[in-house]
Parts: sequence; C-alpha cells; structure tokens
Amino acid sequence: MAKVTKYIGLSLGADICWPLCFEAIMKQLDLSIKVGKNQFSFEVERVSIEPYNLRQGCKYSVVLDRLTHWYHTSREWIKKSVIMDDLYVLNNPWAVQSMEKQTTYCAMMRLGLPIPDTWMIPPKAYDRTDDLEPTLKRYAKLFDLGSIGEDLGYPHFMKPYDGGGWRGVSRIDNEEQLRSSYEESGKFIMHVQKAVNPFESFVRCIGLGPQVKMLDYDPSAPLHARYQPGPANITEADRKRLRAITLIINSFFAWDFNSCESLSQNGEWYPIDFANPCPDSQVTSLNWHFPWIVKANIRWAVYVAATGRKIRMNQNWKPYFDIAAQDMSYEEKLEAYEALADKHFETKKFEVFCEKHLSELDQITWEFFGTDYAHDAVRQKVIALFPAHEVEQFTAYFWKRIQEWRAWDQEERAKK
Repeated sequence: MAKVTKYIGLSLGADICWPLCFEAIMKQLDLSIKVGKNQFSFEVERVSIEPYNLRQGCKYSVVLDRLTHWYHTSREWIKKSVIMDDLYVLNNPWAVQSMEKQTTYCAMMRLGLPIPDTWMIPPKAYDRTDDLEPTLKRYAKLFDLGSIGEDLGYPHFMKPYDGGGWRGVSRIDNEEQLRSSYEESGKFIMHVQKAVNPFESFVRCIGLGPQVKMLDYDPSAPLHARYQPGPANITEADRKRLRAITLIINSFFAWDFNSCESLSQNGEWYPIDFANPCPDSQVTSLNWHFPWIVKANIRWAVYVAATGRKIRMNQNWKPYFDIAAQDMSYEEKLEAYEALADKHFETKKFEVFCEKHLSELDQITWEFFGTDYAHDAVRQKVIALFPAHEVEQFTAYFWKRIQEWRAWDQEERAKK
C-alpha cells in the first residue's frame, strides 16, 4: 500500500478567521484515509504569490480560492495549473470570470425558474474612445426610462448587471427615484428588476459541493447581523425547494461554492441574486453559522483530494436545456434538474465518504470552537475590520454567537 500526501492549498486575500480554523481542525483530525490501494494523509498550505514558469508543476490536489475573482496574477496561476496539472479549484476560474448576473438570470429563465422581470439599460456615462461617438450616433436609440419603470411596476431595484456586495444597488419606488438613480449610475451597465413585494421570507442559501446551508437573511440589518442565528424558519418543503434551486444553479455553472438569495411570495420561491461564487465566509458576518462553513470546506476539500475528483473545465448546458424544452410541470423539471445536480456533485458517494472517514469532524469542531485558539481567530478578524474601541465589544458578540451555536449543536447531536 502506497502512502501518499495530498496537499490542500488556500488561495487567500484578506481572509483571516476561517483559514486559521480550517488549518487547526485539519491538524487535529490528523486524517489517514485508505482509498483503493493508497493511504492518504493531508497537508494544508497557503498559496504564495510569486513569479512562476508556465511549465512549473503544481503539487496541490485542490485549492480553495478566495482571491482570484479580483487578483489576476493568482487567477492565471490557477488557470495554468488546471490546464496543465489537473488542479481542482473552488471555483472554476473561467466560470467565475464569465458568468455575471446577466448570464445567470437568462440561463435560469430558460430553465423555467421564476426570475423576476428584468431589463438591461445602457450606461449613463462612457469612457470616450475614437469609435464611440459614431457608434452611438448611428445605433443608440433614445429610450424613455419612465416607460420601462411603468412596464416593470414599482417598487423595483436598480443594480449593476455584474455587481456584487450590494454595490450600486438601490430600491426604486417611483419614476423620480428611477431617473435619479440612473443619473448617478455613471459608467455601470445597469439592470432594473421587478421587486418581489411584499415577500414573506428572505433566505440565503450557501452551497458548497452538495452541501447546502439555509440562512434567514435581513438585508436591512448591519452587516454583522444580517445572517440571523439559528436554522432558517422555513418548512421542510421549502428546504427541499431551496436545496434544488441552489444545487441546480451551482451545477449548471460548474460552481462548487456559491450563494443564492431567494424571496418567498404566496408559496413560491423567487431567486433574485445568485451569481455569488465567492460568498462571504467570515465570522464577522456569518457569526452563528461560521462553524458550518469551516466544516463544509473541510469535508469537500478532503473528499475532492482523496477521491481524485476531476474539475469540470467546460460548460455542458445541453442536458438542462433538453429538460427545459420538454412538456413538464415546473416541479417535474426541478426534480429532473436536481438529479443532474446530484450526479454532478456525486452526492451519495460524498455522503458515504463523510460517514466513513469524517465521522469525528462534528465533535472535533464543536470542541475546537470552545478553545482560546478559536477565540483568538475571531478576535484577529475583528481587529482587521472594526475600530480599536469596538474590538472587545464585537469579539464578545461573535464569540457569544458561536457559543450559542455550540449549545444548539450539542442538543441536536444528542437527539440522534
């Protein structure tokens, strides 16, 4: 039997808390997993930024990437390593690069998901180029923004077609606000999207491989309090529907890690924002839910490394479009799409693997989040984000939330 070390790389930017926790729990797990004729151990390393030869090999089996959606040097190293060394990366860099909100809305509309009506409008301002003036003079049609607002109805939302992090998002309640927001939008290409109004629930689902976490979300709250503590207050039928929507979107775009925001109205769930393939993973926003993201990363990274799972480099949308073209109900289509998603993520195989090889993870994580080391990881992240006079206050706040999770988690595991 060959003893093989599998390397897990962390490609990081400003991340502090979750990598510290990931590394510490992996060290405590001290895994030795037999798969086939090999006995695998695991090492976690942080990926450095440095010059490299394009023929230089890559020792990592999987890289958890939190950087390359905006830092191009690391993105190109990852793309090179996928092409030349079969690196598995969360997420596929080409899919992240090219799949903005516009693409995701259109694709899910074609699959029949209830995406709210959305318009794209040209930017208010431009960078001047030699060809711009004749192009706009010949082909840019004058349009009445007010009539678009009337077509959508009020309220609706204006937001960049490729935006993230609530950048440039505004709620529009009347034509005056619509025109004012457009005047202020500058060079952004904007969407205006019909609001789901009123809505009953706002749930954000985080998908990581076949794992889906559902969180009640309050966008009007301060950043540190938007994710509400405790399990999402929804029915089992809602959970099934939201799991399907999340995994369908993620498998369609070949995203291992993504979040999907949905609003409920009259028994239906409307996905409104789901091009988020680098979701927030910090304790300073997730608080109560933070231990879950650490565990989910460990499970999927270890599974990918140990089983030699191959990254899907190219999109394969035809099976989804074939289902979309059939004379089936929405529920029947969702069931068929979800089957494709579970096949893509190897859900059953993953669950068996975790039960066999990662059965101690829950207890070790529970114990870890009661340690001084975990407390210091939380404090380091707070120091990085909050002014000095608020560090102790917010360290205590987030630590209290984690201890509340530990109490809940202990009760839940005792029931099993």
